[in-house]
Amino acid sequence: MNGNALRTGLVVLGALVLVVIYASAFTVGQTQQALVLQFGRVRTVLNQAGTDKPGLYFKVPFLESVTMFEKRLLDLDLPVQTVLSADRQNLEVDAFARYKIIDPLRFYQAVNNIQVANQRLGSFTNAAMRNVLASASRDAIVRTQREALMNRIQEEVNRQAKNLGIEIVDLRLTRVDLPAANSQAVYQRMRTEREREAADLRANGAQVAATIKARADRDVTVLLAEANQKADQLRGQGEADRNRILAEAFGQDPDFFAFYRSMQAYEKGLTGPDTRLVISPGSEFFRYFNDPQGRARPAAAQAPAQAPAQAGQ
Repeated sequence: MNGNALRTGLVVLGALVLVVIYASAFTVGQTQQALVLQFGRVRTVLNQAGTDKPGLYFKVPFLESVTMFEKRLLDLDLPVQTVLSADRQNLEVDAFARYKIIDPLRFYQAVNNIQVANQRLGSFTNAAMRNVLASASRDAIVRTQREALMNRIQEEVNRQAKNLGIEIVDLRLTRVDLPAANSQAVYQRMRTEREREAADLRANGAQVAATIKARADRDVTVLLAEANQKADQLRGQGEADRNRILAEAFGQDPDFFAFYRSMQAYEKGLTGPDTRLVISPGSEFFRYFNDPQGRARPAAAQAPAQAPAQAGQ
């Protein structure tokens, strides 16, 4: 009887020991950091950066509890916010942030859990975005100074998040755009401005084209006038030279010159298969037909030809 009671007592004692060991041992992973609490008061911080290492730890069972926190980067996805820029433009800004818990004790005392931390960080980030972006123009936010503005927002959020034991590692503005209600009006205004610029360019081009064309027409007129003037001068000079040469030739041999001129007149006047001239055969034009020397016929030679006519009378 005593033996059975002893065995039962040993089993119960062993079970109690196992329960105590199970309740007192806990493991802190590589990606975790832990707080050991005793009646709500923090007793130990485990696996914080630069302190303890991950592994197996023990606590006082039933008197102490362990709260685990993530050591890796955490994501904060922010809802789309409407922000007013320095040039009075409403902009829809979509952003996200990545942060980590650098002080688990302060984090536990300030926000206690991730959900509350996300709410506080979201408020800090939205306020910082409104303050920073309100001092910049739309073009600066969208294009020229976007990275510098994101860094300013991150610095301002970190100054407030430090009190929560949190550090913002990265903050990005993923989308900055006009509200849908304003986009159509802005696009229409941009289109109107571009059409006006195109009309101005076309008008300027037409004016330049007309100027160039007028200048070209004037140059053509001047060139033609100068060319005609020079041609008239050359033609007149040629005629003068021609007349001078003919006069010199006539002076050297008047008979040959008269013969040559008559041959030219014959060539021009008698050209063609059916040439008719109403002219007297005894005229000066046919003197080389009547006499190879071109001498005029004597009056006595012409009289017999007229005698029959007189006789008829």
